[in-house]
Amino acid sequence: MSDLLSRMRGIEDADVAGKRVLVRADLNVPMKDGQVTDTTRLDRVVPTIRSLSERGAKVVIITHFGRPGGEKVPEMTLAPVAARLGGLLGKPVRFVADCIGPVAAEGVNAMSDGDVAMLENLRFYPGETKNDPEFVKQLAENGDVFVSDAFSTSHRAHASTEGLGHHMPPFAGPLMMAEITALASSLDNPQRPVAAIVGGAKVSTKITVLTNLTKKVDVLIIGGGMANTFLYAQGKAVGKSLCEPDFKETALEILTAAEASGCKIMLPDDVVVADEFKANAANQVVPADAVPESSMILDAGPESVKALEAELENCRTLIWNGPLGAFEMEPFGRATFALAAKAAELTKAGKLITVGGGGDTVAALNIAGVSDDFTYISTAGGAFLEWMEGKELPGVMVLAQY
Repeated sequence: MSDLLSRMRGIEDADVAGKRVLVRADLNVPMKDGQVTDTTRLDRVVPTIRSLSERGAKVVIITHFGRPGGEKVPEMTLAPVAARLGGLLGKPVRFVADCIGPVAAEGVNAMSDGDVAMLENLRFYPGETKNDPEFVKQLAENGDVFVSDAFSTSHRAHASTEGLGHHMPPFAGPLMMAEITALASSLDNPQRPVAAIVGGAKVSTKITVLTNLTKKVDVLIIGGGMANTFLYAQGKAVGKSLCEPDFKETALEILTAAEASGCKIMLPDDVVVADEFKANAANQVVPADAVPESSMILDAGPESVKALEAELENCRTLIWNGPLGAFEMEPFGRATFALAAKAAELTKAGKLITVGGGGDTVAALNIAGVSDDFTYISTAGGAFLEWMEGKELPGVMVLAQY
């Protein structure tokens, strides 16, 4: 990915004055009763829009919202998003009630230099997710320059993420550049030693991630429900814990691959167990090889946390995707929050570069109150994971073609 950066052009390189600039943003924001409930994604794209507008561009924002399945669903209109964005921007954002065809053309043609408009939900048309050439062509009629500022959608070869880049000069927005720079510095060309924390429920969903990381990082910390499958593969009883017995051989293969690559894998030595999966359930700390038959593992134990904190002291880069336990329920977030606090402390001291990504990770870091202390927090979910898998992202590759 670091090589891609040298082949990508940022918006500062684009001649935008008087041009219709199609900006692909990810404004798939939380909504309730027709109101935006979290403006994080809007806040992040405001500087991009403002910069283009101040340089005389006609800024045409395109984005998806929800999963309307290629049909026009009134409840999934972007009108409230455009209104809220206008408030944050401090200037009107004209809402255009279609993204292709005469309505879109009329809305865009009515713009003056510096104006900002938002076209209707791209996913109202099946051609968006299918990257249909005809839909791409119709969408391209609304712009002269393409700016992608939505890394979180770049793992999908959709019309607005990949197709448009072949119809007009493509440029990477500041958010896209920042994301790729952060990811490249943490895995492609990192300061070593590098540690990765991979948590979550199932090994089956992250086999490729784990396999790729054994070749890329020095320390691989496995947590959450995934750790249970590895403990099971090592012959340890895990009681009623979430576990995937069918992936025992896969877990053993990953352990073998790590050993061959010189990658140290860390699993919990002690765990917090409970007989019920609920908040504040009666719980106890037991060794990882002494889980009662009636219990389930819901968090890593305090001795495991001490070992992980000591390991981070020796590292220079940390990539984090997934919690160590059932952090949503008291008190089973203690391991995740303690390690997050340690990572933040080392980051603030200039000793560690920290990059976190994925929905659960961002939520856990927010609860721990350390998000602002990490080097970089990626709001991308699927794209972040696919990058960790070592895959090429079509929405990034198209920006590096010139």
